[in-house]
Amino acid sequence: MRREQPLLSWQWNEYPNGHRDRRNLVLHVLTVPLFEAGTVALVAAPFVSGWLALAGLVAMATAMALQGRGHRGEATPPIPFAGPLDVVARIFVEQWVTFPRYVASGRFAAAWRASG
Repeated sequence: MRREQPLLSWQWNEYPNGHRDRRNLVLHVLTVPLFEAGTVALVAAPFVSGWLALAGLVAMATAMALQGRGHRGEATPPIPFAGPLDVVARIFVEQWVTFPRYVASGRFAAAWRASG
C-alpha cells in the first residue's frame, strides 16, 4: 500500500480505527512504556553493559508480540507493512509519538468509554 501522506499524519489518521478494543487498549498502555524502556536500554547499553542491549531487545520484542496479540481483537486489522523500513518506522513512530499523542489528546479515553 502506498501512503499519500507523511507517516506521522497517515498514522494519526488511521490510528483510531485499529485501537478501539478495550483489551488492545490495556495492552498498549502496559507495553508502550515497556517498548520505550527497551529502546532506552538499547541506546544506553554501549555506555553501561552489553547485557542491557539484550534486555532492551527482549523488552521491545515482548511489547511488539503482546501488541500484535491485542490487534487480533480489533474489528479493523492493521494495515500491512510495505517493507522492512516501513516496519521499523511505523513501530517506532507509534511507540514514541502516536500512542502518547493518542492518550494526551483524549482519543484514548474516548475509545475506552466507547468500548465499554
